[in-house]
Amino acid sequence: MGERPEPVRHRPPPTGWQRAVARLPLRLYRAGLGPLSGQRMLLLHHTGRTSGLDRTVVLEVVTRDPAGGSWTIVSGFGPEADWYQNLRRRPETWIQVGNRRHRVTARFLPPQEGGDLMVRYAPRHPRLARRLCAFMGFRVDGSEAGYRRVGESIPFVRLEAVPGPGATRPFG
Repeated sequence: MGERPEPVRHRPPPTGWQRAVARLPLRLYRAGLGPLSGQRMLLLHHTGRTSGLDRTVVLEVVTRDPAGGSWTIVSGFGPEADWYQNLRRRPETWIQVGNRRHRVTARFLPPQEGGDLMVRYAPRHPRLARRLCAFMGFRVDGSEAGYRRVGESIPFVRLEAVPGPGATRPFG
């Protein structure tokens, strides 16, 4: 069995001007320009676990399966991220990808599957993978084992489309 990574202290979410920059994609979605991000980003709607209020966040899509109707996302700020904790409480929600809405259910992936995903993601997006790892506070040497350790240390979530009438519809 492989060596387990040491517990990682995830980087806290950005504050101040960095938070404003990080939330620019959300402003684009709110302005009706979400389709400009193509299939690489999605708008996740979630319900506040204590407030019960509707919340939104724009996240990068790590992988997608158009035929099976699923999108995989990752919490780069770890399991403490509000959207992640909110989905843990209420996994049924909806997303917007481009100009289409999809009803989805969140499925939380085991660490081994997260490692596999990161190993496949890094060669497809090498510079972005290195930058994201550094941003999240991980040092990677570019090896498959290094990316696997990172993937096993961060929580991945698969958003699976809910079948049935009205499950997918144009936004607007």
